[in-house]
Amino acid sequence: MTNIVSLISLSLIINAISLPPLLTYAISSCDGPCSTLDDCDGQLICINGKCNDDPNLGTSECSGGGGGGGSSSSDPTNCPPSSDIPSCEGQSNPQYCSPPVTSSTQARLTLNDFSEGGDGGAESACDGKYHSNTELVVALSTGWFQDRQRCGKMIKIEASNGKSTTATVVDECDSVNGCDKEHAFQPPCRNNIVDGSSAVWDALELNQNDGIVDVTWSMA
Repeated sequence: MTNIVSLISLSLIINAISLPPLLTYAISSCDGPCSTLDDCDGQLICINGKCNDDPNLGTSECSGGGGGGGSSSSDPTNCPPSSDIPSCEGQSNPQYCSPPVTSSTQARLTLNDFSEGGDGGAESACDGKYHSNTELVVALSTGWFQDRQRCGKMIKIEASNGKSTTATVVDECDSVNGCDKEHAFQPPCRNNIVDGSSAVWDALELNQNDGIVDVTWSMA
């Protein structure tokens, strides 16, 4: 009996050693590995594969790195924070960073038709689908889109008239490429755009004929 118990115990130890670690990312701290926004410890979030401070909360648990002290590392290329957007001349465009995301991020709201055949061009980047104009959906500039990490996330948008609404991020307003069929032959998006459906404009009680208005946004 003793030998049998010993063999069982030894087998359990070997199996435990051979099993892959569970939820390794869930306890990642500053600069620890991660793959999603929720893999990090405490109030940290995943930025470019490493856990760092959440720019939305302005925490400063991590020294240095992309998200520390409330700065933004939503754009992974360390590009200039702003630049002139080129016209449609077929050239390759550099990537433009977006301003830091805060609890009240300044932005420009534009109008987009996410339906098939609309001015949004191809299907939405997040789900590969077209969306009705009655849906509260938005596209974010490349830096804010954060390499799809904000796909499916809800954001809150506030207009200067005091109205606010929430909308789901379904697409990227491409700040790198443009002037082709995929982008409805439009130039690259500016770095501070929230591109909203007509339902978003209606919810904010804005005149769609204005085409572009100042708003603020934050994570909902």
